[in-house]
Amino acid sequence: MALIVIGGHSRSVGKTSVVAGLISALREFNWTAVKITQYGHGVCSANGEPCDCATADHSWAISEERDRSGASDTSRFLVAGAVQALWARTEQGRLAEAMPALRQRLQSAQNVIIESNSVLKFLRPDLYLTVLDPSTEDFKNSAREFLDRADAVVLHEAPDGPRWQAVSLKPVASCPIFRITPPPYVTPEIVKFVHSSVIAPNLEGAKLRAET
Repeated sequence: MALIVIGGHSRSVGKTSVVAGLISALREFNWTAVKITQYGHGVCSANGEPCDCATADHSWAISEERDRSGASDTSRFLVAGAVQALWARTEQGRLAEAMPALRQRLQSAQNVIIESNSVLKFLRPDLYLTVLDPSTEDFKNSAREFLDRADAVVLHEAPDGPRWQAVSLKPVASCPIFRITPPPYVTPEIVKFVHSSVIAPNLEGAKLRAET
């Protein structure tokens, strides 16, 4: 099973679009896609507004998306070609409580792609891509924490330079950098990199195991 994690430094930088783009470009690998949302007390961690992503009686919840209208992020994963889409929701700082159940839900998956930064505390993916948009000032602590674990950067073109403050990109200085001008969010070069870095090695490993 290939495990890919897509993170980013803020909301609305294209993380969901990168996930959906990779699923669409590599449909034959039957992806299970996961979006992880962490929230405060009745307040969405994505935009600071009251929302219904909080569960009143539990610290976490995992639901499977059925809607294929493309109206939500997880619905977009299905539209792109994922065989299954899950939405994991937890209170801030309590993702660890949801991880045993999430791991169990993923046991039967052929290949997994997850939209999250914080999940890197609990999983070691085959590939971690981080999406950076220099025109967006906010830079999440979780993105800073795991910047040195990025295998590649998906970087928005921004001729005016970065708006974020006091953020060093030295941890990704040696990583491949794929520059994008959306749309699209996923270029043929990104697809080729993902395939050669993760998919092909996993296929070869499966072949070797079958022969032994």
